[in-house]
Order: sequence, then structure tokens, then C-alpha cells
Amino acid sequence: MKRIRSEKGLRKAIWAWRKAGEKIVFVPTMGALHEGHLTLVRLAKKHGDRVVVSIFVNPTQFAPGEDLDAYPRTEKEDARLLKAEGVDLVYIPDPQTMYNVHHATSVTVGGVAKGLETDYRPTFFDGVALVVTKLFNRVQPDMAIFGEKDYQQLATIRRLVEDLDMPTKIIGAPIARDEFGLALSSRNAYFDETGLALARKLNGIMKRCAADMRDGQHVDTATDAAKAALLAAGYSSVDYVEVRSPNSLTVLEGGYLNGPARVLVAAHCPNGKSSVRLIDNFAV
Repeated sequence: MKRIRSEKGLRKAIWAWRKAGEKIVFVPTMGALHEGHLTLVRLAKKHGDRVVVSIFVNPTQFAPGEDLDAYPRTEKEDARLLKAEGVDLVYIPDPQTMYNVHHATSVTVGGVAKGLETDYRPTFFDGVALVVTKLFNRVQPDMAIFGEKDYQQLATIRRLVEDLDMPTKIIGAPIARDEFGLALSSRNAYFDETGLALARKLNGIMKRCAADMRDGQHVDTATDAAKAALLAAGYSSVDYVEVRSPNSLTVLEGGYLNGPARVLVAAHCPNGKSSVRLIDNFAV
């Protein structure tokens, strides 16, 4: 496995594969890899000849006061896991090479990128869109794999790629969960035993919300019940429980299920003296 930090070294490897007619599949990550990331890698291996994984904690998607400095960084262990999975190249750019002192360009996506997460993290998807654009320009992949856990992010990247005519096919990977249904996330490493037990209640509450709507309950009634259930379980606050159409992320017409939908949740789970913000979603 090649471990490359320079853009020049990355392009040299990519050009060689392109010359050989090989298909390149890309998995962007922020490191602190877990089984969920490895499922993305395994899916990537099924779709192409070469798999590239990036590890970059992207500063532009963190707002002031968020956990940029505390975000787990485990490069040595990440590289070991990726090598064991047969990854061809891991790209680990330095922040100064991604955003030099003269950097002055932004990328903003509308539509699916507005509301939900941006009601609480207004600049988040601007940072995501910018770094994905830069990484795609450098890696030039035929395909890229993103997890459905960050569902609005996946929808935003699909919109970005379509609107800017990027020649990369986006593949969404099913959410990887632990045996209790908790979506795997790098931030799960923050939890103590008590916080983890509470976090694992989220999946069941989402399932109940979906079942209520399938039984004919109005969306508002079902989501209000889900919010109440989260707070009763011990969550400190709930940013949103929303039900949206799966592709456009628009509000359901009439307030009742009339086809496939997605329950999307963001809630704060107490963990010792602090809390961990969990996001998750469930297909209906």
C-alpha cells in the first residue's frame, strides 16, 4: 500500500493507473477508522481495480467551538487497517497543502444542503463541498463511496457532482451498525459505558417512529412522539426529528406517508460531564 502525502506523488500514482486503463474508486475519510469505514472500503474493492482512501480532518467543515482539535486522530492504526483490507493508496495531505495562505475560493450547494444540519451548523456543507471538490480534482476517481449514515451529506455530494458535471459516480453505502443498532461513528469513541448504553436507544426510537407512520399516523404526531421518547430516555436535547423524501429531502406532502421516506435525527446524548451529538437516519 502506498502512503502518500504530496499532491505530486498522488498524481504520479493516479496517472500510472489511468495509463493502464484501471478503474479508480475513492473513499474519503477523516480517519479514526472503524468497521463502518472498512465496509466502505470493501464495497469500493467490488467496484474498481484500484482503491484510494484519503485521511484528512477537514478544518473548513468545523465551526468555531466544535471539536476540530479533539477529533480523534489515529493515523498509524488507520494505515494498518487499510493495508489489511488491500487498499492500494492512502492519501494523507497536510492542511497547509489543502488550504494555502492564498486560498480564497468557496463552494456552496443549495437545495438538499439547506435546512436540517445547516440549521445548527450553517457552514458545515460549504466545508464538505469544498474539500470533496478539491479531493475529487486530485484523485480524479471513477467512483466514490459515501456512507448513508450522513444522509444529507450524501445527498449534497450527489447534487454537487451533478450540478458541476463531475465525472465521478457516487455510491451510497448502507449504514453499518453495532449489535445494538447504534450507527458506527468515529465519535462513538468519546462514550463511556453509560453514554454508550443511552446512545444505543436511538435506533429503536427511530424504528418506532417509522412503524407509527406506516400504521397511518401523521408525520408530526410520530416525530413529536420520537422527540419525547428521546428526552424521556435521557437525551439532553433534540435538534430535529424530521421525515423527508429520500432524494430531494423535501417535506412530505399532506403529512402522511405516500411512498418511500427517510427519518432523520440529530440529538445530544449525555456522556459524563459533556454530551455527544448523534446523527442518524432510517429508511421508511
